[in-house]
Amino acid sequence: MKNNIITDKATGKIEGLSPTVEGKRHDKKLADEQQVDFPEGSKLWKDTGFQGYEPEHTETFQPTKKPKGRELSPQEKSRNTSISQERIAIEHTLAGVKVFRIVHDVFRNMRKGFDDLVIEIACGLHNFRLDHPLTA
Repeated sequence: MKNNIITDKATGKIEGLSPTVEGKRHDKKLADEQQVDFPEGSKLWKDTGFQGYEPEHTETFQPTKKPKGRELSPQEKSRNTSISQERIAIEHTLAGVKVFRIVHDVFRNMRKGFDDLVIEIACGLHNFRLDHPLTA
């Protein structure tokens, strides 16, 4: 199972969630089907699974893939490093959702609509945890 998640990099909150689909569906195809309308001037930090996805009104950043049989230039490596440093906040958000084992373990429940409910609750709990941190 898979979902595309849209996060606010500054706050770490989850702002958008695609419907749950089978895991073999390509990330870009799912994003194209979702047809998200981003606000003007948005910045989209995407991984290599979204190659060719260029929504309107956004500036996109994506690492350069290493060409077969060749190496990346030092400039391309440097650019990929800076993109990775920006994307780490997004990866932390995704890890905050996957803390809940029901999300990252094999999902065997066959009840209709239950898979969407599980990921929605996990994302909601992640956002709740950001709004109300525990104090020691």
